[in-house]
Parts: sequence; structure tokens; C-alpha cells
Amino acid sequence: MITRLFFIFLFISNISFCQKHIPLDTINWDIKAKSYIIENYKGKDAIYIQSGAITLKNKTFLNGTIEFDIFLKEEQAFPGVYFRGTKDFDSEQWFMRPHLSGKPDANQAAPATKGITPWQLYFGEKYSFPYNYKFNDWTHVKLVVNGNKAQVFLDYSKKPNLSWNLFHKTQEGAIAFRGGRFTGMHLANIIINPNNSNIVDFKPKKRKPIKNLITKWKVSDMFEEKQLKNINNFKKIINSRKWVGDIVIEEGTAANISRKHQLYNGKPGNTVFTKLEIDSYKNQTKIFEFGYSDRIIVILNGKPIYKGTNKWRSRDYRYLGTVGLFDAVYLPLKKGKNTLLMAVSEDFGGWLVTGRFKNNNNITVK
Repeated sequence: MITRLFFIFLFISNISFCQKHIPLDTINWDIKAKSYIIENYKGKDAIYIQSGAITLKNKTFLNGTIEFDIFLKEEQAFPGVYFRGTKDFDSEQWFMRPHLSGKPDANQAAPATKGITPWQLYFGEKYSFPYNYKFNDWTHVKLVVNGNKAQVFLDYSKKPNLSWNLFHKTQEGAIAFRGGRFTGMHLANIIINPNNSNIVDFKPKKRKPIKNLITKWKVSDMFEEKQLKNINNFKKIINSRKWVGDIVIEEGTAANISRKHQLYNGKPGNTVFTKLEIDSYKNQTKIFEFGYSDRIIVILNGKPIYKGTNKWRSRDYRYLGTVGLFDAVYLPLKKGKNTLLMAVSEDFGGWLVTGRFKNNNNITVK
């Protein structure tokens, strides 16, 4: 899911929140939406938002409690709260998937990194839980945030439905609510209380890391994917790249290219090269297992040898595009230095790459 946050970053110090409901008006909220209505809905003073977001003005959030009521519709939408937002479009997030009510991924805890929410990396019971949503009444949501910890409680539950460790460094940032999509959503009773950050029964789920992954990849500057359509251009494209740094494995699963690049920055380009240098002690063929999102071209020593797509719904209408070692290629390595490039292109859901050799005998990977 592409997360374009509509934050106004008016960071000021020594602000105290009132523990009463924050009025739903343009004095307190910056409203960026296709349409909105402030109205009484189903017995509550509410705001209706279509395809947009509301961001709290003049206040930042570090620790505390965020509460709100939401009237859900049984349709594909991703309503939720985004907090500690920065001017670089980083934030912490928790959002709902009403169309997946009762399913294991009925909701999602995930970061936004430079505007991209990599749910194709942060998946499973560590970051989601099944929940049967109501579609004929209000749902109450309470988030508690303290340091690098967060919990969510639905419908006044005494126990947390989910506990997780936050993703970005602990710092103040903006608060926004978004996710109305085409038919919109209603929000009511928003309360933000920095004086209550009591974490209870904190037992985050664990996720088993994938063994023997390449831990670090070099990453290039961005370029347009369409340049790769002509195979005769590959050498020129490769030689014109600048290498901007390294990305490392996260969640024991994949490296996040968004750590280095903001995909939606107003400039053309949705593709980078990630690179490994492989010293082979002899001429040999090695199996390399890999994963990626959303599309990839594998290039060994300047020659393309594989092309694939792993994007959301690319293989069937339920396909998520989550990242794992689901593809493999036989690499014909020459004795000495070999350069393995992955041209990775992204739309949304996570700009990711990962891989490992079936065995590391007679090679050194840099």
C-alpha cells in the first residue's frame, strides 16, 4: 500500500494535549481529502473523509494514548492512524483491512519509510491479528505508545490485541488519520493523551529468520524501469550508475531499498541496481535463491539471465507479493571476480531484495 502522508510539520515544544475529545474542525485539523463532511453520524459527532487524511495541527506526539471511534464498511480499505510522522515521510502506523475481517491479516502494524509501507516485509502474526469487525456499529480503537513499544486494544478489550516493537528511532512527530478511499469513512471521539503511556502484558510475537541470507547489498541511484526494455542498453545503464551506499537485511528476511531512496519524490525513476561481488575459486555453477518486490532482472557479469514479477496480485487475485526465497537461478560463475546485479523495480507494498547461496563452498561474497 502506497502511503502518502499529508502531514503538516509544525513542531513546537512544551505542548500539552487535553484529555477531552479533539474537535473535528479545520481549526484543529488539516484536512486533505477528495471530500469531507463534519456531521452527526450514527449518534456521534463525526467527520466523513473520502480519499484523504486529516492531520493534527500544531502538535506533535511522542508517547501516550491515541483513541478514536471508526464506523467500518465491509469493503477494501485501509483506515488507520499514523504517528511520529516526519518531514521525510517516515512514520509508525497501524491500520485495518475491513475486507479481510476474521482473517489473519485483518490489520497491520508497519512503518512508512520515505512514504512506502513495506507490508510485503512486515507480515504474519508478529504484525497482524484476526478480528471480526462490526459493520453496523462503531469500533473503538486505542493505541498505547511508549518508547519503542506499542499496543492496540479494540472495542475496550482489557488485554492488548497486538503488541509490537516500533520501527523508527524514538522521536516526536505528527499524527494523521487516513484510509477513506473511494466511499469514505467516519471518525469520531479522537482523544490523544500523552499522560497515559502504560504498556501492559507486553508479549510481542517472534518471527523465525531465514538462515544464511546475504546480509548486505550495495545499492545504486534511481533510474526509470523503461530503460531496461532494450537489452542493448544494459551496458550503458550499468556504467552510468552511481552507488549510494549499503542496505542490510531486516526482519531476518529482506533488505529495504526505501532506506536509501524516496520512491515518490516527484522525479522519474522507480528502479535501482542492488549489487553483490562474488569471488569464485574456480569456474562453477552455483544455485542462488532470491526474493524481491515488485519486479526484477538478474544480471551476471553484464548479461541478463532472469526476469520476474512478484507484485501484489501478479499471480492471482489473492496474491500478496510477500518476500521470501521463492525463486532461484543457476549462476555460471567464472574463476575470479563476478558481479551480480539485481535491477529491482517498485510500485508499492515494499521495495525489497533478498538472497542466499544454497552453499558457499568455493566462493566469497562481498
